Amino acid sequence: MYEIIDKKVLNSAVELMVVRAPFVARRCEPGQFIILRVDEEGERVPFTIADFNREDETVTIIYQIVGHTTEVLSSMKVGDKLCDFVGPLGKASELKKEERVLGIAGGLGAAPLYPQIRKLREMGVECDIIIGSRSEEFIILEESFRGLGCNISIATDDGSKGVKGFVTDILKDKINQGIKYDSVIAIGPLIMMKAVVDITKPLNIPTTVSLNPIMVDGTGMCGGCRVSVGDETKFACVDGPEFNGLLVDFDEVINRQGIYKKEEEHMCKIGLGGK
Repeated sequence: MYEIIDKKVLNSAVELMVVRAPFVARRCEPGQFIILRVDEEGERVPFTIADFNREDETVTIIYQIVGHTTEVLSSMKVGDKLCDFVGPLGKASELKKEERVLGIAGGLGAAPLYPQIRKLREMGVECDIIIGSRSEEFIILEESFRGLGCNISIATDDGSKGVKGFVTDILKDKINQGIKYDSVIAIGPLIMMKAVVDITKPLNIPTTVSLNPIMVDGTGMCGGCRVSVGDETKFACVDGPEFNGLLVDFDEVINRQGIYKKEEEHMCKIGLGGK
């Protein structure tokens, strides 16, 4: 059993949970994820690794309360235990020493972006960060990125903080200013990552995106998380979750993401996936 060591409410919809998971903590790297089950009756749900501490043997996840399992997680307290916490899954981020990298986070995308930027900063890479959110309330990990010495820009839909608009507005502005980036890491809603690639692709700026398609087993057996990257079919769980954004067929991923929307809504109503 995996004990909940710490838990924090980040805003009205998002929470942070620290779980004691020795095996995962010893082996995980930025970019990877875990699959958990709340109990033996629960569904298998993937979560990206937002942080880890090898000495304390803990792994941090950040989740939005949007369905039955996350509602159950929200009801749990420090000291409670999870049934399964499997990982690390997926490939680690392919990070290298560069002069300047731009990280773009939309919503919860800040969670998986943080450990990547931390590692890049440890490697001596200068990092700029763009955080996008609906409003100031839903911005997460801003201070964590500032603590790494990053240059932060913020865009909110309602203008409550930073620029009123989208992360792509800030991206365009930085490019127009003549700022040169060796690469871009974009993590967030599919439509946001697609919009970022629409800008970086014509400029041939290497862009990494993190995909979260429908996933069941996390080992490449079910094929539910398949995505088209260039001329190849990849599985996000074993070949990703990060891919070359310039080659991803975003339209296909976006269309497939909504296939089971009605079924998901039904399952939430009847409470399947946990007690």
